[in-house]
Amino acid sequence: MDDNRTMAQLLEAPTKGYEDVIVVPEITADNFELKHGLLTLFQNKQFFGHDKEDPHAHIYYFNKITSTMKFPNVPSTSVKLMLFPFSLEGAARIWLEKEPPRPIQRWDNLVSKFINKFFPPSKTTNLRNKITRFQQRFDETFYEAWDRFNDLLRACPHHGFSELRSNSIHSKNALN
Repeated sequence: MDDNRTMAQLLEAPTKGYEDVIVVPEITADNFELKHGLLTLFQNKQFFGHDKEDPHAHIYYFNKITSTMKFPNVPSTSVKLMLFPFSLEGAARIWLEKEPPRPIQRWDNLVSKFINKFFPPSKTTNLRNKITRFQQRFDETFYEAWDRFNDLLRACPHHGFSELRSNSIHSKNALN
């Protein structure tokens, strides 16, 4: 194998491998830019990836903020893809940086990868079991139990129970 590069070329730092994980579709709108203040807004409420953090709440908050932004001729999903990395820090940022380059091109794919990472199936199973075995505590009022039950439902929005099923589980357990 002949390598005809000069010593200077051999010593140059590599430039490959720095591709972004998230690929934002090309934006053709004139004069489009994200202002620094907007980035700061997302950096003030970052998701770190701690066990006690709720990734569903993070996505909900993120969607709520981005839904208030309108840029002419710019799809909202493109804006979300651009801004999402600024909403992560710590273990969550490291997770995103370790993803293989260029796999995420759609907002729903990013949300799916994020939720699967920070809300694994085992956590879903655990919460679904708590929901199905829910009982009112002896020292708790009906309203306190109802709040606690709804907290479980909110903690696992993809619990898979229909509204009717959830209400019947609660009603049956509350009567016991």
